[in-house]
Amino acid sequence: MTLNAVGAAVLIFCGTLPLEDVMVESVDLIEINHCYDENGTHVFDQILFYDWSPSDRQYHVRAWRMLRHPSQIPHRDPISGKFEATWYDSWVLRRVRATTIRETWTQYDPEVVARSDLPKELRRELLRPVSTLQRFP
Repeated sequence: MTLNAVGAAVLIFCGTLPLEDVMVESVDLIEINHCYDENGTHVFDQILFYDWSPSDRQYHVRAWRMLRHPSQIPHRDPISGKFEATWYDSWVLRRVRATTIRETWTQYDPEVVARSDLPKELRRELLRPVSTLQRFP
């Protein structure tokens, strides 16, 4: 067994070898939104991520994702006390943290309404993953 193999075995045994990359970032507010039509029929669920704008004195949508599985629902991390949403975003495991969370039930899409305050093309968006091919040529 080579030195590298021994080192890897030790890391695996200790549980410290990362098995996959997780993109972790923070926002100021996470919103779980349940959208209904004018007849009260459920249309979709989504998670919106907001940053606070001190100059505008309001939250601006940074990004949003459809809520497709209960495992995507944010939960409170017992150690940090922050709320975390973790899910596979295309091929990357993503974790977004916030100190504040809210849940809303609306008959409109808050993300679409937020475009009047800050157009989509001006949003900061979530970090873009770097593909394995880009990282290791």
